[in-house]
Amino acid sequence: EGLLIDQALFERELLGGAPGAAGEAEVFKTKNFGSIIRQLNLYGFHKLTVGPAGGAAGPRLGPAAQGDSADSPDGPRHHFWNPHFRHSRPDLLVRIKRLTKANKEKLDAGLKVPSR
Repeated sequence: EGLLIDQALFERELLGGAPGAAGEAEVFKTKNFGSIIRQLNLYGFHKLTVGPAGGAAGPRLGPAAQGDSADSPDGPRHHFWNPHFRHSRPDLLVRIKRLTKANKEKLDAGLKVPSR
């Protein structure tokens, strides 16, 4: 029901400058974690705030995230939520749209926005 990102692990394994296995292509074009967050926001993901007890305020995350603290020993964890990003519901993924100015205008007008 959500996306939990350990920032240090994500940066080290997916954004890091260390070369991967021989011939392995880069996963992302950027090395900046902030750019990844910006893309999540453009696709309708919302960051959940973490309360003092470490619980996420907002939509409840699934069992794997329960009991997680806001920070891991390596760094912060970020919780993101999108109503169309659900475990065992790949049919909902087509509803996740990039929120460009043109798409926002179409959605506001009640028009359909095509999905890739």
